[in-house]
Amino acid sequence: MTFPEIAISTFEVTLFALAINLPFGYLRAPTKKFSIAWFLYIHLPIPAIFLLRKFFGLGYEIIPIIIAGAVAGQIIGSRLNKKAIREKKARAPISS
Repeated sequence: MTFPEIAISTFEVTLFALAINLPFGYLRAPTKKFSIAWFLYIHLPIPAIFLLRKFFGLGYEIIPIIIAGAVAGQIIGSRLNKKAIREKKARAPISS
């Protein structure tokens, strides 16, 4: 593989890792830390990312970049959940 092919494949896999982790980060946010659900929401996307990395023929040296994308997806998804909760509370009618 040439350098441009490796760079494009790395970008695609990293973008996939970010995108697939968005909903899992969203779902993980309200769960209790270190619970089974929390653990599963973090680790369920890993096999798909692994298979895509292998499909593109990318080596182990690319893993830190992919992990950064996955972590970013988890963080962004979690923040989206917290923002949705804040907006829901703001729209809730005030009862007297």
